Formats: sequence, C-alpha cells, structure tokens
Amino acid sequence: MEFKISKELITQLQDLIRSNNSTELEVLLADLHFADIAEILDELDIDDATYIFKVLESEKTAEILLEMEDDLREKILKRLSPKEIAEELDELETNDAADIIAELSQEKKEEVIQELEDVEHAKDIVELLRYKENTAGGLMHKELVKVNENWTVLHCVKEMRIQAENISRVHSIYVVDDEDRLKGRLSLKDLLVSSTKKPINDVYIRKLNSVNVDTEDVEVARIMQKYDLEAIPVTDEMGRLVGRITIDDIVDVIKEEADKDYQLAAGITQDVEAGDTVLELTKARLPWLLMGMFIEFFASFILKGNEEAFHTYQTLIIFVPLLSATAGNIGAQASALVVQGLANGTFTSFSKGYLAKELRVAMISGAIIALTVFGFHSMIYGEYMAGLAIGISLIVVIIFAGVLGTLIPMLLNRYKVDPALATGPFITTTNDVFGILLYFSIAKVILGI
Repeated sequence: MEFKISKELITQLQDLIRSNNSTELEVLLADLHFADIAEILDELDIDDATYIFKVLESEKTAEILLEMEDDLREKILKRLSPKEIAEELDELETNDAADIIAELSQEKKEEVIQELEDVEHAKDIVELLRYKENTAGGLMHKELVKVNENWTVLHCVKEMRIQAENISRVHSIYVVDDEDRLKGRLSLKDLLVSSTKKPINDVYIRKLNSVNVDTEDVEVARIMQKYDLEAIPVTDEMGRLVGRITIDDIVDVIKEEADKDYQLAAGITQDVEAGDTVLELTKARLPWLLMGMFIEFFASFILKGNEEAFHTYQTLIIFVPLLSATAGNIGAQASALVVQGLANGTFTSFSKGYLAKELRVAMISGAIIALTVFGFHSMIYGEYMAGLAIGISLIVVIIFAGVLGTLIPMLLNRYKVDPALATGPFITTTNDVFGILLYFSIAKVILGI
C-alpha cells in the first residue's frame, strides 16, 4: 500500500521535535521507506527537517539524501559539517557519493573528502568527479565483482566472496586479464556446474556489451534498452575495466532526458521545475515566445498583403485559423514521431522510406480534411469555387506541414542539435507562416484574383 502523508503525522512529528523526544521519533520513522521519509522532510520547515535528519543513523539518512528534492538536499547539506557529510557518504556507493559531493562548493568539497574514513572509497569518488556528468564515467559505480582469466573456478569463488561483501547487488561477474583489460563475463550457472580446478579461461563468455568512459549517457541508455541489460561494464581508453552502470542509474537518465525533451517541445529552453522562482521560469520560457512572436509578424504581413483577396472572397479569411491549427497539428504529430524514433533508435539518420510514408499519411489526411471543409463550405456559403480553392490549399499546406515536421528533426539530429526542438513552437510557427503564404498563393491562382 502506498504511503500517504497525513496532517496528524506531521503534527505528531512536530510535537516530538518540540519535546526533543528523539527516541520516539526514531521509532515512528523506523519502518518507513527512505523515499517516504524524504517526502515527509519536504513537508516540514528546514529546522525540523534538519533535526530529524541528525537524529536518524547515517546508514538511513544517506539513502534519504538520494531521495530528496534537489533544493531540500542543498539546504540540508548547508547545515551539516564536513565530517557529518562524510559520514553520510561513507554509507553510499561511489557514484551516489560523487553526485552529492559535486553539489558542494569547492572548499567544502575538499573538506568532506579529507573527512572520509575509507581511503579507497575516497580515491574512487575523486576519480569519478573527473568525468563529465552526462557520460558513462560520470554515471558508473566503482563497486563490482571481477575475476582474472588465469584463475581457477575455486580461486574465483573465494575472491568473489570477498569482493561481494561491499556490493549491495551483484548483476554480473566480469573477467579481466593481468592488465585489468575487460575480456568477458562469467555466468553464475557455468561457475556452479564447472569443476573447481577448471581454469576460468575455459568457462567465461567472451561476447560482451560495454561502453567507454566518454560515451554519452543517452547512448548508454539506448544500448542497455536495446539489449535488455541490467548492468553494463565501463572501460577506459586502454580497455581496462573501471566501473559498471546499473539499470537504476539509466532509469534516472531516461527520466531526465524525457523531462528535457518535453520542456523543449513546449518551448522551454532551460531545465526548470514548477518550484523554481518566477524569474527562472520567465527566463526559460520567454526566448521561444519572443521568437514565435517575430515569426508570426511575417504571417500578419502576408495577411495584410492579401486584403484584396479576402475582401473579394470573405470566407478565405474565415478559414485561416482552421488552416493554421491543422498545419500546426500535422507538423507537431510528424515531428513527435520522428523525435521518438530517433530517441529509441528506430532510425538514426535521414530516412527516405519514412519520409515517403509520412508523405502518404499527409496526403490521405489532407484529402479527408479538404473534402470535409469543401462540403461544409458548400452547404453554408454556397461558393463552390472558393470552397474548392480552400480545399486544395488545405491539402497542399497539410502535405507541406507533414514533410517539414519530418525533415526538421532529422536535420537537427544530423547537425547534433536536440531534435526535440522541432516539436515545439518552432515547427508550429514556421508551419503557420508558410501555410498562410501557400494558402493565399494557391487560392488566388484558382480564383483568378
């Protein structure tokens, strides 16, 4: 059953904090999940949240830190001493510890690292901090189980028992050579059924997916999704095994990428959240709004240049909103499917086959919409030539919008620009301007204006 915060629980916690009853506080929170406690702390003021955080044991609060919202974690960390932060990080795996340290100021970062009790743990964290955040190196854990290709099965089992003590979950057993270069992986089943004297070199699986430390996180996600992997090893430039990335890290990457694409599609240029300040939200949203406004100026000029046309055939101007909305919707639908295909690897570059398919879809959709509009226009207004002009114009504009919506994200992707930009105001406003231009151009030719 999902945990729900109640007013009674918050009041009870506040009363225990006021009475300084840390024992009852620990008992009350003992059976709650880390994520639930993080949610509770977010409902309290920062003083009460800090009090609870300091009451609980580091083994628990370290996990709570990972579940907190960024702004709350930042406030909590500011209220902890370097030694207290180090105690939390000693309980975490290297990549999680590195992520938290990266949020600190340079001065406090150095102080925390010096306070870490486990020297090897500290070295691993420092190494991870050297990698860019959006790379495999910035994602990976240093904790893993590896064996040497020259060992026997018995030797491997003994070494694996020692290594596994400090790992919460063993996804794979990796095989390396004397230089620590990754050679393959070891199946637990093969290990169990093989003779204890048998050399690992005769047992391990040589075919293995891996990524380099500089591989982008979205590419790592794509590989793991494609091959349905729970974990993937990470190697350096010399092919040496330096870490592993697990599925929970990739879920975070996929979520962040989806959030970013969703915001780009809405015309938001920066990574913002509902809880950010008015200034931050305005700065993220205003650029595309201004760009859209300037592009729409051209649409107004086109309308002004065709005053004679819609004075002669007034229904031409009546159907402009319908044309703009339809073209925008068609373009947005087409670009959304292309962006989705590029994201999941359905296609990685320009595809003539898909463009032809989208062209056919646009033609069929345009024909049905045009016939509907022509029939409606004929019944209401009785101007058959004007209805025909509007219908034919609609077909052309819809085909244009579908082709543009398909091509733009493909071209953006080719030039290393996030194709999600094409699903936002850019494609809508561009289709709007060109759609109106095509609409009046075709209508004037047909009507002889």
